Amino acid sequence: MLENGKIGGRQFTVLVFMYTTGSSLLLAPSLLTSSAKQDAWLAAIFGVGVGLLLAYLYQTLGNLYPNMTLVEYSEEILGKWIGKAVSLLFFTFIFFLAAFVLRNIGDFITTQIMPETPIQSIHILFLIVVMMGTRLGIEPLARSAEILFPWFIVLFLLLVIFVSPQMELQKIQPVLEEGVTPVLKASLPFISFPFLELIIFLMILPYVNRSKEAGKAFLMGTWMGGAVIIILTTLAILILGTDLTTRNLYPSYALAKKINIGDFIQRIEAIVAGMWFISIFFKLTICFYASTLSLAQILKLKEYRILVFPLGLILLALSLVISPNIVYTITVTPNAWAIPSGLTYGLFLPLLLLGVATVRRIRSANK
Repeated sequence: MLENGKIGGRQFTVLVFMYTTGSSLLLAPSLLTSSAKQDAWLAAIFGVGVGLLLAYLYQTLGNLYPNMTLVEYSEEILGKWIGKAVSLLFFTFIFFLAAFVLRNIGDFITTQIMPETPIQSIHILFLIVVMMGTRLGIEPLARSAEILFPWFIVLFLLLVIFVSPQMELQKIQPVLEEGVTPVLKASLPFISFPFLELIIFLMILPYVNRSKEAGKAFLMGTWMGGAVIIILTTLAILILGTDLTTRNLYPSYALAKKINIGDFIQRIEAIVAGMWFISIFFKLTICFYASTLSLAQILKLKEYRILVFPLGLILLALSLVISPNIVYTITVTPNAWAIPSGLTYGLFLPLLLLGVATVRRIRSANK
């Protein structure tokens, strides 16, 4: 195996949690309210339920080959050439996803925090840290996530406590005013982003110490991350209302601006920014790590770290050309890229691999 590190079940849970919150922490509330309006919290709950089913599907597939990554058992199940072709497509999906995540970071910082700073410099600085984390391997990455997880939870609880006095329950009414259809329509992009992307963890699943704990850890991390998104979406509706939540690119960040404790504690939106920087770092690093590891396994290299620097340079260039502006990223990308690619690699690919593997096992058992 190209990676010699091992992580525990709790560390795997934290990695899944960080990945699930990731970009969704800021973007999911507006994505959900754009179609479901005040019923966005119901769409979030439905999306998390489907996400748990997807996590169960992934861990079922991973348990068939507990010591192999998705790239390795794709060749085992589909044959050498078809398996390599599928693996290359999967690598392309992860790499493009990493480029979109890096672009999300640059867009947020240049529009909300440092508007006069060139986006290229933001990408370079963030990518240097991500490349360092990738070179160190999965074990140090999981340990750092375990250390930062309590800080994330503390910042999240502070946000919830500080904005709770401004909640207005009438803003969430009437429930299901336009029926179930808008709720289901809103949940589709939310399922694609981030739950269908969790297939990336099939590149990390073999490195969990106890494979029996990995499935439970996978489900726990997905549920915890989804719960955070549900709470933030509900708070955004109750405090900002559906119109402001839909219009804001980053409703969670706008939510933190509403904090006002005794006209003294105000404008501490750094709480949300701190949470987001922690989670988005791990999401981007996991994407970049999985892409370098998958390409190294496809090419049968002895060491994946030699790919970190060249792929990092390509990722830097790709993140700048993948989207012309932030409006394109928010409006066009979910329907044009996230949903089709998510369904292809996050649903159809694991179902195909699971179906073919099951048929082959039944045939070998009959023989």
